[in-house]
Amino acid sequence: MDNVPEELLTQQLTEIDGVELDPQVTFADLTTLRIGGSPRACVRAATPEAAAQAIAAIDVSRAPLVIVGGGSNLVVADGQLDHVAVLLDFDAVAIDAESGIVRAQAGANWDAVVAATVEAGLGGIECLSGIPGNAGAVPVQNVGAYGAEISDVLTQVKLYHRESGQTEWVPAADLELAYRYSNLKFTGRAVVLEIELQLTTDRLSRPLRFGQLTDTPGEQRPVADVRDQVLSLRRGKGMVLDASDHDTWSAGSFFTNPIVPSAVADSIQAATGEDSMPRHVVSAVSAGSADPAVSGGDSESGTQEKLSAAWLIQRAGFDKGYPGHGAATLSTKHTLALTNRGGASADDIVRLARDIRAGVQEAFGVELVPEPVWLGVSI
Repeated sequence: MDNVPEELLTQQLTEIDGVELDPQVTFADLTTLRIGGSPRACVRAATPEAAAQAIAAIDVSRAPLVIVGGGSNLVVADGQLDHVAVLLDFDAVAIDAESGIVRAQAGANWDAVVAATVEAGLGGIECLSGIPGNAGAVPVQNVGAYGAEISDVLTQVKLYHRESGQTEWVPAADLELAYRYSNLKFTGRAVVLEIELQLTTDRLSRPLRFGQLTDTPGEQRPVADVRDQVLSLRRGKGMVLDASDHDTWSAGSFFTNPIVPSAVADSIQAATGEDSMPRHVVSAVSAGSADPAVSGGDSESGTQEKLSAAWLIQRAGFDKGYPGHGAATLSTKHTLALTNRGGASADDIVRLARDIRAGVQEAFGVELVPEPVWLGVSI
């Protein structure tokens, strides 16, 4: 640590009310892939104020830090890392069933937030059921599933700005939300402390768009029914955490669905000869120029379409259960999940990811973009 000796930083952190150090934890303990070595330190913050003070002290020391929520979006190197892991252990949730306004602190388990809103009869996030991780991570990558995104209902976020040291509520519009993207992602400029959502109060889901949920686009159904169906679909794909099922030892969907010019989609469909190839026209907002998922052309000109990464992976020769390196394989239930079958190293996961990305690039000329945050390793 350049400016502050490690012993002094440790002393400063332990003097902050609401902060505890956890010297035994590893990133393998903190991530759903169950890989990763030891952080330089692990800081548990019990309140937003404690988190802000701890982050400020770490920043002054110039030690790299990473905010760890549910650990479902991290690929971490093995061995000793320089990073300080900060865990946000505050998880209060406030639900106003009359107005539909929901506030959740960053450490709240996301699926527990969804379950509580569904129980209260509120609609808007039922399609995001079963997604692992905590509420604070949800706006960072504009989490979405089954035709819904958090940007549909997010009104504002409470941010700690690391450069200024200020904490404030920021409108969702300021985050430049796009497909699996916000201007918080990869920048580390601010830390989400709390989120606010505006949900509907009629006990009905948002209009359903995803084929596996409805045969009638625009249909609305009771939120509890939609949640149950989404959880069933996710379990069938190994996308609901279960310690006994190695298909869930993953980072979820490992690659984003690529957004390409329609001409590229046409050429892929012609090459495969499959009229049923999944392809969906996206708006200019969804396929923003800052969006790393945009591939294969200028997003400012012509129609853009979203393709299925899972479909491309399978058509490129990587089927369910594809054996990779060591104990890393594709899920036996879903080609978009890279899994740890027990004892996989970070290198095993990285090599499999590289093989898949290269295979899709060679087969279709489309470069897949990983969803997870990479720590100490790169694809």
